[in-house]
Amino acid sequence: MDPKFPIASMATQTASSSSLSSWKFNIFLSFCGVDTRKNFTGHLYTALEQKGSLTFKDDEKLERGKYISSELLKAIEESKYAIIVLSTNYAFSRWCLIELAKIVECMKETKLTVLPVFYHVDPSDVRNKMGTLAQAFEEHEKDPKVNKDDIQAWKVALKEVGNISGWHLHDR
Repeated sequence: MDPKFPIASMATQTASSSSLSSWKFNIFLSFCGVDTRKNFTGHLYTALEQKGSLTFKDDEKLERGKYISSELLKAIEESKYAIIVLSTNYAFSRWCLIELAKIVECMKETKLTVLPVFYHVDPSDVRNKMGTLAQAFEEHEKDPKVNKDDIQAWKVALKEVGNISGWHLHDR
């Protein structure tokens, strides 16, 4: 394993040892761009690509002219693994939460393997929707454009992902 990017080494090692003929992507990256696009996620994506893993990152693989939402959801369905980089602003993004709910749905239906990264957030805060996650849900609940059923599905998805063993990163 590459000590600098243990997630990249583990994911690509596992992906290369299994048949991916039914998958378009080895890995789908779910992340909040304002928190990690230019640092952690950018470096992780580069490491995954250098290891030969076909990785979907929203700004790299979208075909021009396609609706972003349907393309992203389809990419989740066509991936063997999902790395979710849960960060401070992740739950403030409705789009991140829609991705998360789809990832959890695919985890149950298609056996998508989920690898969570807790980036400057505590796993127990994710499970229990505390700290910035609680603030994010307060905002979603006040927003008349957000469906209450969606909010409930997002909460369930966060709890499920918060219960998966992952990597807890702070200033590393």
